[in-house]
Amino acid sequence: MNRQALNDLLALGEGFTTEFKKAGTSGLGREICAFANATGGVILIGVTDAGEVVGVADHNKLKSYVQATARSAEPPIAVEVESTGEVLCVTVPAQHSKPYSFGGKFYLREGASSQQMSRQEIREFFYREGLIHFDETPCERFSLEEDLTDAAWDTFRRRARIPADMPPLTALRNLHLLTDDGRMTHAGAWLLARDIQKFSISADVACALFMGSDKVHILDRRGFHGDVYSMIDEVIAWLLSKLNVAYIIQHVKREERPELPEEALREAVVNALVHRDYRSTANVHVYVFKDRVEVVSPGGLPAGMSEADLGVKSIPRNPLLFGMLHRMEAVEHIGSGIRRIRRLCAEYGVAEPEIEVSPHWFVLRFPRPSIAEEAGQERLGPDAAKVTPEVTPEVTPEVTPEVRLCGVLDGEMSRQALQEKLSLKDAEYFRKAYLVPALEKGLIEMTLPDKPRSSKQRYRLTERGRRYLEEHAPEQNDKDA
Repeated sequence: MNRQALNDLLALGEGFTTEFKKAGTSGLGREICAFANATGGVILIGVTDAGEVVGVADHNKLKSYVQATARSAEPPIAVEVESTGEVLCVTVPAQHSKPYSFGGKFYLREGASSQQMSRQEIREFFYREGLIHFDETPCERFSLEEDLTDAAWDTFRRRARIPADMPPLTALRNLHLLTDDGRMTHAGAWLLARDIQKFSISADVACALFMGSDKVHILDRRGFHGDVYSMIDEVIAWLLSKLNVAYIIQHVKREERPELPEEALREAVVNALVHRDYRSTANVHVYVFKDRVEVVSPGGLPAGMSEADLGVKSIPRNPLLFGMLHRMEAVEHIGSGIRRIRRLCAEYGVAEPEIEVSPHWFVLRFPRPSIAEEAGQERLGPDAAKVTPEVTPEVTPEVTPEVRLCGVLDGEMSRQALQEKLSLKDAEYFRKAYLVPALEKGLIEMTLPDKPRSSKQRYRLTERGRRYLEEHAPEQNDKDA
């Protein structure tokens, strides 16, 4: 490994395929074993968790120890050990005799950490012993020349926090999104896709709004098929537009309160896309009924997990995709999805979601509060001055992105503040779906129209925006008077 390659790894930081160790060999066997059971990786000895090079002494002695540690695994693990300046680089190539154990225990890489698993869980975790996961296999339909466009790369690079001056192929190789022979993996294709169905025909998300409690009368149907990261925001935006929204007036400031916690719904959608079986011919479904919201994921539970394990441990079916979304901060808490959803619902004061598991499907069902219940002051707390349900019992009117944007705009606000207020992680999606349409319709305006890219740029409601908001949210607060 040359100095430039080392600098590239340091710039990317720790993650699914990279581990930093400041000094010594504590836990080295566990890390080597975890990488061997995943897609391989690199351990940099002499580097702090913050990416600072501190170096290690006596490289020859340390090299011998590393090789002896790798050989003591069961079966022995082949590693490459070399010095790059003061840093000792331990490369664990992709292995072909999985699963591996060290000291009688089995480890697997999850996000930026290594987790212990039983041998049976490791065996069941793979489609069959000796093969990697589907998300790690090459995507034959992805063309580096045609599909790795400048626009797709720029969006992905910003989301994945990749240095602007790092060549795309270098970053993709270091993140293991390219195979050894230079082909894009399915995980890479799904994250760089303009249309994910080009690479996996059923990898999209189908959403539907129904009139009652069954699937007889469809009021709205939408399909989302961009890249995985974009689909998360797009599905949540659609879903929130179909739910009841209470407007709470506190000290002449209005706050929106969806009937179900947005973060819990987002976690459910993320889990469905991360843990689904992408070999299945079925896609993820999001259904909105009069009395419930359902998020349905094909594939059932990953191998090695039972229903009793939900909320206790996590075994990602697609570890490379999982690791990348963790790096992109779409997955915030490793292994805590169901537990976090339950906690968020409890804190929000709504019923805990129901879980239905079958060999081929996983269903997360959120009961919707009744209209009367949602309008009650006691549910929203004593400080709520006024609550306006935005729906009728049978049909939920659509709250468009422009309405949501205008609804949270208070005085003059920056792009970052608006995006944070809307709980949207993807800046590009926020710009295209929210900011640009609102500007084009004249609902909002720039405070510095001659300097659209200025760091001091702010946005404010226009008179048209105020009227538009009043039409779509009649109970407007005093600040618009």
